[in-house]
Amino acid sequence: MKAVIPVAGIGSRLRPHTHTQPKSLVPVAGNTILGHIVDRLRGAGLTEFVFIIGYLGDKIEEYVRRHYPELQVTFVVQEPREGLGHALWLARETFRHDPDGVLILLGDTIVDVDLPALLAQPGTVLAVKEVKTPSLFGLVETNAAGEVSRVVEKPRIPKSNYALVGLYKIANAERLAEALEWLISTGRRTHEEYQLTDALMHLIEEGEPMRTAAVDNWFDCGRKETLLEANARLLDRPEFRQVRAYPEFPDTVIIPPVSIGVGCRIEHAIIGPNVAIGDRTIIRHTIVSDSIIGSYSELSSAVMSDCIVGSDASFRGLNHSLNLGDNTEIDYSQARQ
Repeated sequence: MKAVIPVAGIGSRLRPHTHTQPKSLVPVAGNTILGHIVDRLRGAGLTEFVFIIGYLGDKIEEYVRRHYPELQVTFVVQEPREGLGHALWLARETFRHDPDGVLILLGDTIVDVDLPALLAQPGTVLAVKEVKTPSLFGLVETNAAGEVSRVVEKPRIPKSNYALVGLYKIANAERLAEALEWLISTGRRTHEEYQLTDALMHLIEEGEPMRTAAVDNWFDCGRKETLLEANARLLDRPEFRQVRAYPEFPDTVIIPPVSIGVGCRIEHAIIGPNVAIGDRTIIRHTIVSDSIIGSYSELSSAVMSDCIVGSDASFRGLNHSLNLGDNTEIDYSQARQ
């Protein structure tokens, strides 16, 4: 089965970080969002990938080719960006003839689910999660037999609280391609975009059976709050929970779970819990918790919590909750002198 990963979006809700890199390459828990996604799919046995790229797509292509040279990869450019249905329509010829179907996973979504079990299920399977604010999501309605009877994108009056989480196993790739062609040829738009939900609804109306599979956790990493939550949940895995000694970090307390990149210099600090630090970052006289710190950054004389600091950024100063992009420098120490 081929995996299709749409990663063309701008990621405006994660600015300023996405001014300089694609949303899917934002770091989280010792990896990138895209790295976590590809690693899980590869672990489930998938080796053929289609990446639908757009904004800063050259960086995604370079990242994939450098980190995953063993995979069979195809890149499709979506320009202009007119929705998920449009993105998949552009990529339809890469998967429509696959007899085993196609797996679609959004490039800003990390899902905790038993992927081999989901892939082993017969027919088309839509991954879902119960949510408290259903009007914000694409929703699934089911009938008494447990089959999907309706999918709808962000309805004003929801009739279900089971949201589509961005993971779709489509059994008949050719029929999906035809539904996407119907979507574009008829100009069917919802919320001003071509939606995959409309193509799936067309398949249901044509008699294609679909079922749902509930996921354990689902992180839409397109916002600071959910990215930090994903970071904490992913760091809660056993390899990060193990207590380790860091003799190279003088006068420093590490409170697991923590991920620290290579070549970091840390002294007179308290790090953790739930902190991911990139490579070759310098931290002095600082307390950091529940945060993501990029590579080649420098922090000093600060108390930081619930922060995202990009790569090659510098901060010296006070207690703040921050969202700093790449190549940023903030210095509060001069104001106190």
